[in-house]
Amino acid sequence: METKKQLTLKGSFSLFGKGLHTGLNLTVTFNPAPENTGYKIQRIDLENQPIIDAIAEKVVETTRGTVLGQGEAKVSTIEHGMAALYAMGIDNCLIQVNGPEFPILDGSADMYVQKINEVGVQEQNAPKDYYIIRHKIEVKDEETGSCITILPDEDFSITAMCSFNSKFINSQFATLDNIELFEKEIAPARTFVFVRDIMPLLDANLIKGGDLDNSIVIYERKVEQEKLDQLADLLKVSHIDADKIGYIQHKPLMWENECTRHKLLDIVGDMALIGKPIKGRIVATRPGHTINNKFARLIRKEIRKHEIQAPIYDPNEEPIMDNKRIRELLPHRYPMQLVDKVVAMGPTSIVGVKNVTSNEPFFVGHFPQEPVMPGVLQIEAMAQCGGLLVLSTVEEPERWSTYFMKIDDVKFRQKVVPGDTLLFRVELLGPVRHGVSSMKGYVFVGDHVVSEATFTAQIVKNK
Repeated sequence: METKKQLTLKGSFSLFGKGLHTGLNLTVTFNPAPENTGYKIQRIDLENQPIIDAIAEKVVETTRGTVLGQGEAKVSTIEHGMAALYAMGIDNCLIQVNGPEFPILDGSADMYVQKINEVGVQEQNAPKDYYIIRHKIEVKDEETGSCITILPDEDFSITAMCSFNSKFINSQFATLDNIELFEKEIAPARTFVFVRDIMPLLDANLIKGGDLDNSIVIYERKVEQEKLDQLADLLKVSHIDADKIGYIQHKPLMWENECTRHKLLDIVGDMALIGKPIKGRIVATRPGHTINNKFARLIRKEIRKHEIQAPIYDPNEEPIMDNKRIRELLPHRYPMQLVDKVVAMGPTSIVGVKNVTSNEPFFVGHFPQEPVMPGVLQIEAMAQCGGLLVLSTVEEPERWSTYFMKIDDVKFRQKVVPGDTLLFRVELLGPVRHGVSSMKGYVFVGDHVVSEATFTAQIVKNK
């Protein structure tokens, strides 16, 4: 059971450019951050330099991109930078920007990815805290036909399907089966806009920084020549014949479905605001920032409901340690051997199983009419799991015994009764020193934590 560690940047990097909506010259700087920081964005141009938590609940607008706000501070066009951080595995980063939006750059996430590769990443001590999707979760918008569904999967992947309400662009789909392909397959996809959508933005004095170096402009519905000339002057290109439908761009399309790949890029950026890396497969139909944010908020609610997730347990898989091997390592015997098998183990963590039957001897007196497993035995079972983890690292483990030294922060959340299958997850809180080890343990029934404790134990060689 390999435990991946959190990542941050090895150093800082900056990118410079104009804002898509404001036209301002902007600088955004990405900095390393301590473990468990997450993503934070600081407006260094404002008094007191306020910091905004980059989480889904802080999104205040989604009309023309994802806009975060906290108090009076706002920052927009964050999705490309956030997508790069998430896809490159960065867990902790402080982002500083000297204006109300990130620079649009070339309209993609490519420059962010390049800079992350240049400065490199730094492994931290804390474990990477994945949220594993266990069941289907879905958000729909009946008005727009937008829908985002996430299904259980071993890794993070996305399929995006777009219908553009256009005769010029057919329905498209794009798939990211492996997040490691993001750099080459998704990051370079540029943002795009339809001429029909630009006209109201021009009238509203927006997109002051838009040009053909940072977006694909799609002319697919005829407009008056005068209006099109006005747009061409804004984009600093030659006047276009209003009768000729097509793309208006400096560079050719990188892929036929570049627009949908960019929609997928935006999904990654908006999913970064969940606050944890996800293991699950997203299927998005007609995605956009509004539905993306609704979905991210829903996932954050699910995470709060299941703050501590149960390990994945497949009873069909061969155990790491069976009952016989456990008896070779532990001195415990009936009725005090409380771990039936070990199903996963890494350098600092272990997952064990106990099947609770109606024939357990403690049920005779605890209690005859309402059998409940004593909490102290749940703690004992966790400690036996921890003992197996520590004893597996010493020579002649049968010559060692494990003893409690301290038990703290014990919580019992629900009853354990006959028929329950207990899953124990025990993690070392630090290296074993002089035979003394501190551990955090959880007991699960299904997806629910039934008890937990922090304990210190010592392994002692038998005389």
